[in-house]
Amino acid sequence: MSNDAATAEAEGTTETAPAPEPIPHGIGASLPPADARAKTEGTFPYAADLWAEGLLWAAVLRSPHAHARIVSIDTTHAREMPGVRAVVTHEDVPGAPLHGRGSRADRPVFASEVVRHHGEPIAAVAADHPDTARMAAAAVIVEYEVLDPVTDPEQAFEAEPLHPDGNLIRHIPLRHGDPEAAGEVVVEGLYRIGRQDPAPIGAEAGLAVPRPDGGVELYLASTNPHGDRDAAAACYGLPPEQVKIVVTGVPGATADREDQGFQLPLGLLALKTGCPVKLTATREESFLGHVHRHPTLLRYRHHADAEGRVVKVEAQILLDAGAYADTSSDALAAAVAFACGPYVVPNAFIEGWAVRTNNPPSGHVRGEGAMQVCAAYEAQMDKVAKKLGLDPAEVRLRNVLATGDVLPTGQTVTCPAPVAELLQAVRDFPLPALPKDTPEDEWLLPGGPEGAGEPGAVRRGVGYGIGMVHMLGAEGADEVSTATVKVQDGVATVLCAAVETGQGFTTLARQIVQETLGVDEVHVAPVDTDQPPAGAGCRGRHTWVSGGAVERAAKMVRTQLLQPLAHQFGMSTELLQIADGKITSYDGVLSTTVAETLEGKELWATAQCRPHPTEPLDETGQGDAFVGMAFCAIRAVVDVDIEIGSVRVVELAVAQDVGRVLNPAQLTARIEAGVTQGVGIALTENLRTPRGLIRHPDLTGYALPTALDTPDIRIVKLVEERDVVAPFGAKAVSAVPVVASPAAVASAVRAATGRPVNRLPIRPQAAVVTGN
Repeated sequence: MSNDAATAEAEGTTETAPAPEPIPHGIGASLPPADARAKTEGTFPYAADLWAEGLLWAAVLRSPHAHARIVSIDTTHAREMPGVRAVVTHEDVPGAPLHGRGSRADRPVFASEVVRHHGEPIAAVAADHPDTARMAAAAVIVEYEVLDPVTDPEQAFEAEPLHPDGNLIRHIPLRHGDPEAAGEVVVEGLYRIGRQDPAPIGAEAGLAVPRPDGGVELYLASTNPHGDRDAAAACYGLPPEQVKIVVTGVPGATADREDQGFQLPLGLLALKTGCPVKLTATREESFLGHVHRHPTLLRYRHHADAEGRVVKVEAQILLDAGAYADTSSDALAAAVAFACGPYVVPNAFIEGWAVRTNNPPSGHVRGEGAMQVCAAYEAQMDKVAKKLGLDPAEVRLRNVLATGDVLPTGQTVTCPAPVAELLQAVRDFPLPALPKDTPEDEWLLPGGPEGAGEPGAVRRGVGYGIGMVHMLGAEGADEVSTATVKVQDGVATVLCAAVETGQGFTTLARQIVQETLGVDEVHVAPVDTDQPPAGAGCRGRHTWVSGGAVERAAKMVRTQLLQPLAHQFGMSTELLQIADGKITSYDGVLSTTVAETLEGKELWATAQCRPHPTEPLDETGQGDAFVGMAFCAIRAVVDVDIEIGSVRVVELAVAQDVGRVLNPAQLTARIEAGVTQGVGIALTENLRTPRGLIRHPDLTGYALPTALDTPDIRIVKLVEERDVVAPFGAKAVSAVPVVASPAAVASAVRAATGRPVNRLPIRPQAAVVTGN
């Protein structure tokens, strides 16, 4: 016994142990993820960890050329190697030879006559050891006739067709207002956005297991299991019910997580050998296989009056889709629709194209389309401000969009659009202190510790970026999700095919059920395609659509729970409330616990959530194409060494339109992650592809931002103006910081250097100021 405790006992007093911290509960609490401990301890099961009895290993042979005609494929040597169990090529695809995401299936499982991009699959091997599989894949002899690749998207219009569907994937001519309108001030710009890789934490992996009924089960880190199942079933020539996808742990996703070029050969090999087959991609294969952000060329002309108000925007937007269509049509729609940004523009004339080239395929990456145009229209706003001698923030404030305004697509903004409030919040936030010119603080200089720069060459700049994104699918996409909530023995279970990709859906589902039913213990069942579909995990879909389905199912169970009590006391269920695990009536006559009421009961309900419909953009780019929109304003502060062109992002102040905060800790983490991703886009991330060949497909050659590159991120304001058509009133939070932060960093570098800065990522030579 301690002296303090002995004294307290002698004096007849006892110390009371502090009460335990209450466990976070329900909507609005920072409920920790259920799998957090398993992930941090390394016990969480990912696809790369899976095992099965009699396992074979797969390897894929990929094209070393960006464009070539296949003269012949000889698999004889590979088949004869000891330990090799199967080799498959295009000739072994029994069903539909084409697959793809988005609205078009235009990508072959294996190239047959023509190779259209570097890394395209040619053949796949299954063997009893991974090294044997790799050697056998390398032993497949392919004779190529190498062709000149088309790598410049501007040349794609005149080049020979690279695909039976031609080189033009989509053209959107947007027409809004008076084409003769003109302003007193005109500014122009040409902008280029590079190719970024989603760079998932773990490379692709999967396991295929044949079924007794002649089907196959695929264990994958899929973000759209039902879509992947349907593509696989068509490829294998099987009905969908004979193909099952079981979702394993997803090691992070900022895009379509899984490349179907990995998935489809796995199932073919399992069906051919009758054995489980596993594939774990190297990082190089991951770079070669999955889609990237669309490189984009943008030409802009802004007309403004003498007060800085935008009169007309003219733009041309060219997206490089790479070899196949994938989601390029969707990306182009977002780029064209948001080409003017969150600003009121009475007259807009935008031409948008997505074209095929022999570059690596482009597809869905967080903020696709919207990120590229944000960098351009914000550069134009800086030019308008400079030409008129006005403050850049003030010019933006004179033009910002608000609820009730009309987009250039003709769609009225009916959701909350507090853009002015967001911009004012970051503009008025105190600026960070200037770095001290002392040796101990040299690490604050651009270039990091022992950097090459000199304090006297450092210039500070402040810039702004305002981004907007759409939520859910667009242009008539049928967004629907189904969920089931079951309660038995006081424990609730949620069944929903919404994949947890790191966005926090499983945590949100638990919070919804806790809030609605007053049940503490809530489990979310693993996802597979035996459940009804929930759609892809992108654009805030699962917070809105799947979360809405869980809420509706939970409310139906709540009614089942309360009806007997309401009937007993002669009142409606609406007069009863559930809070803190108790059921009480409005008048206090009834008071019982949820646990007592649930005792011996098994309740369940299934519900769907389907947002209001949208429509495709018409031949002039007009239409109500989007369910909802989210906005973000960011102020960037940078230090630039104008002699060597190195840039240090000092601080990013963020204000965001979130609708409603459902989980404060998760929301903060998602915003900070999006902002950091945007810093990489602005300064370091550029997947170089000379003549269509991916150079340095690894995380040494592709420079991701690290913790040392991450600036101070200040979330200065979260506007909680609920969107009445969204469940809980919440909005997607991850994509829009990715959209706004690169534009803000580029704006700040322009302010520091006076240079135009018209490319992302920003090259050092673009930040060098000569003659100083």
